[in-house]
Amino acid sequence: MARKTRGRPIDGVILVDKPTGASSNRILQQVKRIFYAQKAGHTGALDPLATGMLPICLGEATKFAQFLLDADKAYRVVAEFGVRTNTSDADGTIVAQLPVTFTSEQLNQALAQFKGPIHQIPSMFSALKYQGKPLYEYARKGIEIERPARAITIYSIEVESVDLPYVTMHVRCSKGTYIRSLVDDLGQALGCGAHVKTLHRTEVGQYPTNQMHTLEALEAMVQGRETPETWDYSGLDALLLPTDSPVAELPEVFVDREQGQGLLHGQPLAEETDNLGGLIRVKSPEGFLGVAYLRADGRYWPKRVLTLS
Repeated sequence: MARKTRGRPIDGVILVDKPTGASSNRILQQVKRIFYAQKAGHTGALDPLATGMLPICLGEATKFAQFLLDADKAYRVVAEFGVRTNTSDADGTIVAQLPVTFTSEQLNQALAQFKGPIHQIPSMFSALKYQGKPLYEYARKGIEIERPARAITIYSIEVESVDLPYVTMHVRCSKGTYIRSLVDDLGQALGCGAHVKTLHRTEVGQYPTNQMHTLEALEAMVQGRETPETWDYSGLDALLLPTDSPVAELPEVFVDREQGQGLLHGQPLAEETDNLGGLIRVKSPEGFLGVAYLRADGRYWPKRVLTLS
């Protein structure tokens, strides 16, 4: 006998304002419980020290989480100079301390080195995998793994304030950027070392900052719930962003019901076109169906599609 799936088949994206100290996976499990959702997934972990925007995908929206992993991000970071730690943030152990003597001009000159396309070596305390294990597991055992530099792009670094040894900055960057590594590299360039004191993610893709919700606010909406199966979730569900919001920047194509059903069953769209780019999001009279990609035959084939009941 098949095991009954626990929870509701609810679809959409909720923007959580992550608090400091909690892991992204813990936040994910809390949100899944609050919504009593069958399925949930986050879109790129934030360090326990970090706060800010953490999109949580529910149900069918989890199929499109990768698009948010690949999206540009923005952060507000407070860097403390003169102190270097083994994790490059305030949770680590101090490994070096030096006097802070740089000027504003020297700071700006150093920052210029890190703007635009650059290569960055990820921290040993990152979640990147090596032989199936995250790097931080090796780091905690004192094992250093050689990491290749990765191509990233820093679109902008704006200094909000300088109150040495602290510098507050706003960073807009591509996927794969480690702000801890950026701050550590900046400290090395200035000859005094640095680490992340606080980090707040302000943007993921084009998601609106003003639609983030705290865990406390979400928890309050199910206060007193004793039987999740019969609870009224209409208020919570109204907070969800659409299932296709992770791919909202892709060109949109409308098809008829017949073509839509064909796409859901692995068939390409009938039209041959290459003027929309490599990926499109597809809608039919039933609504959003999924994402299709352009193949060499000039037609769009299903890449990620919904499972419609």
